[in-house]
Order: sequence, then C-alpha cells, then structure tokens
Amino acid sequence: MHTHSLQHWQHGHGFLGRQHDENEYRTWLVVGLTAVTMVAEIVGGSLFGSMALVADGWHMATHAGALAIAALAYRFARRFAEDERFVFGTGKLGDLAGYTSALILAMVALLIGYESVQRLLQPVAISFDAAIAIAGVGLAVNVLSAWLLRETHEHAEHTHAPDRHHHHHHRDHNLSAAYLHVLADALTSILAIVALLAGRFYGWVWLDPVMGLVGAVVIAIWSIGLLRTSAGVLLDTVPDVALKARVQQALEEGSDRVSDLHLWRLAPGHFGVVAAIVADAPQAPEVYKQRLAGLPGLSHVTVEVHACRHD
Repeated sequence: MHTHSLQHWQHGHGFLGRQHDENEYRTWLVVGLTAVTMVAEIVGGSLFGSMALVADGWHMATHAGALAIAALAYRFARRFAEDERFVFGTGKLGDLAGYTSALILAMVALLIGYESVQRLLQPVAISFDAAIAIAGVGLAVNVLSAWLLRETHEHAEHTHAPDRHHHHHHRDHNLSAAYLHVLADALTSILAIVALLAGRFYGWVWLDPVMGLVGAVVIAIWSIGLLRTSAGVLLDTVPDVALKARVQQALEEGSDRVSDLHLWRLAPGHFGVVAAIVADAPQAPEVYKQRLAGLPGLSHVTVEVHACRHD
C-alpha cells in the first residue's frame, strides 16, 4: 500500500470544544482580575491593619489558584491536542481540571464552615463599615468575573445543543468549574453583606456566622454536583443513554445485530463509538458508519463486522 493511500484512511484525534480558545481567553482575564484584587486586598489589609481584608485576600487566592488550573488546562489541551501519546486526544483534560477544581471548592466549603462554627462559639468584634466596603468590592469583582465566564457558557450551550435535554453532554466542565468558583465568591460576598447590614443596624451579630454556614452548604452542593459529572466523564460512563439507543437502532437493519457497543465522551460535543456487528450477510464497515452519519457529535467511530455462524 502506498503511503499517500494510507494517509487517506488516517485521521487526527484533536477533539476540543468549539469554544475552546474563547473559553481560555476569558478564563485568563478572570485569573488576572482575581489575582490583582487578591494582591490589593492582602497588601491593603497589611498596611491598614484590617485582618478581614487580609483573610478575604487569601480566600480569593484559593480561587485564583483554581482558575489558573482551568486556564492552564485549556492551554495544555490545545498544545498537545495532536500528540500521539494521548490515545483520544486531550479533550478530557478539561474534565480532569474541573474535577480538581471541584475538590478545591469542597475544601473551601469546609474551611468556611469551620470558620463559621468557630465564630458562633467565639464571637469576635466586627468593624461593620470597613467589612461592608470590603465585601462590596469583592462582590463587584466577582459579578464581573461571572459575567465574563457566563456569557461564553451560555453561548456554548446554545451553539452545541438546540435540544435542551442534551445540553449537559456538551458542557465544558472546566469552564463550569471556573464559573462555580467565582459564583461561590459572589455568594459569600452577598451573604456577608446581608449579615453585616443586619449586624450594623439591628445588632444581629450572630447572623454573620450563620450566613457563613449557609454559604458553605450551598458551595458544597455545587462541588458535589461538579464532582459527579466530571468523574462520570473521566470514568467513561455512558454520556447519553438515548443517543446510545439511537446508535444501536441505526446499526440494526435487516439481520444485522449489534453484539457489542461502547459510547463515551471524548470532549465537549465529541463522542466516541466502538460497535461490533454480527450479520448473516455482513457488509463493509463503511456501510455501517454511513448509517450513523446523521447522529450528532459522533467524532470517532470504529465498527467491526462478523459473519453470523449457523452451527
């Protein structure tokens, strides 16, 4: 076989989400925004003796680290997309980064919960005016960051999935993780502002740690959801039971029967299929691949065909 004819049958494995580059760009913007705010809070708190400001700065540092993981995952995935060491490309790197970020988010929830319980047991004096101002600045930064990430998130879902029932199979878990980190920060800022205003005007000092516990629970629920979905992709669980049924139905015509079928997610909006067909009158694999041509997202299809034995 000539080399040029062999190349005709070969294909790449660079499976990346359609919004990969745009998502990377916006994530780096949010990393920069979060890092600048973090440094300003830590330096400002140290200069002016505000422990609340220093604490919030280090809290933002954990989120800046998680966001940096997301941004680096995009860069690494793009750089090594065609590297043959990655059997099906680097599309799952975003899911790995999302899983890692979800673990960080869970630890943040535990730390907030622990600190809130400590404050309930041992109340401390609060400088309400300064704390409200700090929380307000933090909220503004996080709302801007969430807007940057949310706009891309919504655009990706509408682009890939007119059928809303299946939109989560096209979701970029790396972007979702970054989005949840800034949402978590925004949530803690909102709850803090409500509690601080109540303490400032009504003397409800106890509400501050209670709101902290509420925020910790909500963040923990978010992290568990992201852990579940990203782990499912990493473990190659069937991403769409309905799509798998449609694949089998499309392949089984006449006496053709599917004896083995695997469907898994390669990257946002990309699925892999391996199918074994048993038939009385087997046809070429290309015939069966053509039957799947109308199904969405099947980026890597392998079909093996066996003649049915009549013993």
